[in-house]
Amino acid sequence: MPKRNDIKSILIVGAGPIIIGQGCEFDYSGTQACKALREEGYKVILINSNPATIMTDPETADKVYIEPITPEIVEKIIIKERPDVLLPTMGGQTALNIAISLAKSGVLKKYNVDLIGANLKAIKKAEERESFYKAMQKIGLDVPEAQIARTFDQAQKVLKKLGLPVIIRPSFTLGGTGGGIAKTKKEFDEITKSGLHSSPISEVLIEESVAGWKEFEMEVVRDKNDNCIIICSIENIDPMGIHTGDSITVAPALTLTDKEYQAMRNASIACLREIGVETGGSNVQFAVNPKNGRLVIIEMNPRVSRSSALASKATGFPIAKIAAKLAVGYTLDELQNEITKVTPASFEPTIDYVVTKIPRFTFEKFQLTKPLLTSAMKSVGEAMAIGRSFPESLQKALRSLETGLNGLDTVKVTNEKKALTKDNILSELKKPTSDRILKIAQALRFKKSIKEIYRACKIDPWFIEQISLIVEAENNIIKKGIPKNGLEFQQIKSLGFSDRKISELTNIDIRQVTKKRTNLKVFPNFKRIDTCAAEFKSLTPYMYSTYHKYELNNNGCESKPSNKKKIVILGSGPNRIGQGIEFDYCCCHASFALKKMNYETIMINCNPETVSTDPDTSDRLYFEPLTEEDVYEIIKREKNNGQLIGVIVQFGGQTPLKLSEFLNNMNVPILGTSVDSIDLAEDRERFKKIVDELNLLQPVNGIAYSEKQAFEIINKIGFPAVIRPSYVLGGRAMEIVHKTEELKKYFKEAVVVSGDSPVLIDSYLKDSIEVDVDAISDGKDVIISGIMEHIEEAGIHSGDSTCTLPPYSLSDKIIQDIKKQTRKLAIALKVKGLLNIQFAIQNNNIFLLEVNPRSSRTVPFVAKSTGLKIVQLASKISVGKKIVNLKITQKPMTSIAIKEPVFPFKRFPNVDTILGPEMKSTGEVMSIDKDMEAAFIKCQMAASNPLPVKGNLFVSVKDSDKAKVLPIVRSFKKQGFKIFATQGTAEFLKENSIKVTFVNKVAEGSPHIVDLLDSDEISIVINTTETRKSINDSFSLRRTALNRNVPYFLTVSGARAAINSIKRLKSKEELTVHPISDYH
Repeated sequence: MPKRNDIKSILIVGAGPIIIGQGCEFDYSGTQACKALREEGYKVILINSNPATIMTDPETADKVYIEPITPEIVEKIIIKERPDVLLPTMGGQTALNIAISLAKSGVLKKYNVDLIGANLKAIKKAEERESFYKAMQKIGLDVPEAQIARTFDQAQKVLKKLGLPVIIRPSFTLGGTGGGIAKTKKEFDEITKSGLHSSPISEVLIEESVAGWKEFEMEVVRDKNDNCIIICSIENIDPMGIHTGDSITVAPALTLTDKEYQAMRNASIACLREIGVETGGSNVQFAVNPKNGRLVIIEMNPRVSRSSALASKATGFPIAKIAAKLAVGYTLDELQNEITKVTPASFEPTIDYVVTKIPRFTFEKFQLTKPLLTSAMKSVGEAMAIGRSFPESLQKALRSLETGLNGLDTVKVTNEKKALTKDNILSELKKPTSDRILKIAQALRFKKSIKEIYRACKIDPWFIEQISLIVEAENNIIKKGIPKNGLEFQQIKSLGFSDRKISELTNIDIRQVTKKRTNLKVFPNFKRIDTCAAEFKSLTPYMYSTYHKYELNNNGCESKPSNKKKIVILGSGPNRIGQGIEFDYCCCHASFALKKMNYETIMINCNPETVSTDPDTSDRLYFEPLTEEDVYEIIKREKNNGQLIGVIVQFGGQTPLKLSEFLNNMNVPILGTSVDSIDLAEDRERFKKIVDELNLLQPVNGIAYSEKQAFEIINKIGFPAVIRPSYVLGGRAMEIVHKTEELKKYFKEAVVVSGDSPVLIDSYLKDSIEVDVDAISDGKDVIISGIMEHIEEAGIHSGDSTCTLPPYSLSDKIIQDIKKQTRKLAIALKVKGLLNIQFAIQNNNIFLLEVNPRSSRTVPFVAKSTGLKIVQLASKISVGKKIVNLKITQKPMTSIAIKEPVFPFKRFPNVDTILGPEMKSTGEVMSIDKDMEAAFIKCQMAASNPLPVKGNLFVSVKDSDKAKVLPIVRSFKKQGFKIFATQGTAEFLKENSIKVTFVNKVAEGSPHIVDLLDSDEISIVINTTETRKSINDSFSLRRTALNRNVPYFLTVSGARAAINSIKRLKSKEELTVHPISDYH
């Protein structure tokens, strides 16, 4: 049937900030949906609070609201826009929960808004664990034995019945939040309490443990006529017990027999029909007992899921786009396959290659948490690779991770830093660690049998056999050296070996390896993703490389480079803390801008979650690792036809910058800022010289190449000091050191991170204000696109700081001086494109902290706050356009925008929430309003940290903050809050005539502050610390506040913003909502 004509406007709810368990794959899906529905002529209204994504660009929807995703705010948008329907299936768990809340409260009925894509009954049936299991049993599908508990006492009764081990799954949560596997009574009690707290309806499912079983997923699409197709089967290499988002996965499923696959396919479709998902995409998860083949259904998501993005990129079938069109009435047979352009979307995709996804972890940033994987997700991103065999796909995926791996690299130590030996390898394989795949290869090198390895790790023997092929090939390379003839070389390469890996195994320089391969004419072929295993011609240039050929030098390459003027854009690789979706945003905008200038754009990236790897973002897409060899092979192929204008490296963060010197040496033109200018800014030693020449202030500093030099510098500078290594992103290995022991311990680690590069040691600018500046330069003229003031004082990584645009407390003179210094630096560095500078203001002196001649994580925030198309302008400059000819108009801002980070601390037990120079946030929210207080209120709401208007304030601050916090506490008192404080702070407040209740520190015994937090007697916390002892003493206070969802502020400036906003809340002045375009 054709699309619905009774619908004129559609409200789409986004997923909010990037968090572990709900990453940028939902922004990809939401962006697809907006595009698809606008194509059909519908008015699309979008709400999302995430500034870093393409989804919240003003051009993505007809009306884009960057507002907190709460029922109250969404209701305000509904009142204002009066949409006909709400599509809740594109925004992860956030959107589903909002839809349920608005339906239950009667808002949807009141304003005549229907749900499309999934109705309320279907959502509840799938999401409420008890309802789901009953529904599955009704249609004859097996489920694990399980019972629901809604209280801790009920959970104890269930445990008596089921016994240990059990899996605890909270309802209506994402990424396994609050859940886990309990093997002991203590673990059961802890996880149950966490799960009940995490579930918005205080409900957990306690089920028999299926840990160690095989896990599979099916991505299914259904239309209104009950046409159902399987888009992709996905197999988890890791066994059940590890969250699917944290597991290495392959597509298609590789160890199922045809009979087993058909049974799973039928069960998936039956599940969708019973749950009542009328239209769109769903994800169904299964477990299979390897001993007897028992198939049980674990769960289904009645929405586009994390795996949908992976399945879309793996097959070329755009699930979210098709699902959005099905939601408005189309059927699959009415829609066209976008890859072949000739087949209908009702054809099930078939793939003749292997796709491997490997998660990206950042345990090194949370070192007090054991790096073990559980049913609660911990990865922050993922890399995907495509090959003609599992070994080729696996090794490509491993080197796509950018963790220093060249393949199945040797593992020499355990996670506890003990030597890994043939005696302990099997016991190590029992532990679910993120590097277990490498340890399987290590076990094979130790001559352990496939059966022994399987018993230890429960990973299917077929995968272990495949890994053994790689290990055997390694042994041959070590024994025989570089392959002597073309066929032998090609066979090695077809197992996924990179030139660098061959170099490592043979101990021969990589340049010699590449030269030998080139002389033997061993090059990759590029194949197209076609959705149909080559049954029909693919008209979409979406490609991957392979060395699998029927004969050497056969002409099976499908890349067919065009004769156009072309520009290569290097993407940012897998998401990680320090390099997130904001860099993908920049790469996409570069492609959009250059396409409009009639250049053919070629995107190279390996992240399946993002818009940059959508086949229609650029003219040509290569889904490949961002390594020297892989990128250069693509460039060589593209140079065979047409004119390669150059490569853009300044938009993808540190990933492409690391390749710039190599590409420059290979005579590949780098567009925009030169390689030398990039090095000048990144190399701390060279940078220091240019700063001195410009007479700019820097913190007192020195450069150290050894521990001895570090101590000499510290003797001059004094403690505390900041150590900054060269060429890192996200403040990796930056630290504030307060004493000699910390410096000794740290300096060894810093040298490891930086290789042979020096480290810069700066004096720590205490009580200073940090400022971020984004600018665009053409080498002659400079545009200041945004000056942001951090609410937290300097010393906290800029990515972890809450910041305002424009600045809220800086004088006009300071702002003008910052602009002058920015212009000086841009010209001196010969920047052609984007520039980010960080300053610290102390006693009206401006100190320069660092300069980045590339895109920064603040670019999307500034663009959305000001309306300035920053990346498009920078892209034009990179191909030679001049600012003077670009007719840029900048309007002064009449509103204030705030960007606030969100953190994954709840996922990492034992980790302190205190912030420092190393970045720990996974994403961010943005708010914008006419005044600072309203914007701050919205920011706290968007970050799930709403401010209280009454209750009890607990305050405990360091001595140097006592005088500063006094007026803040007085304001809280005036607003009706009761004040609680620890001894030192309480005495100071009493001396200043503030009535205060004394509370023990935890070390002083009960009743103490944590007791008060646990009994919900504290509404808000202010806590600042300085010495290592005070930080350790107050750790449990911060951790408990986090776990109890009590707002806490760890800086005086943050507390000041909080009380000012609480006053605004109590004034009863209504918060208003506006599309982002209204502020431009």
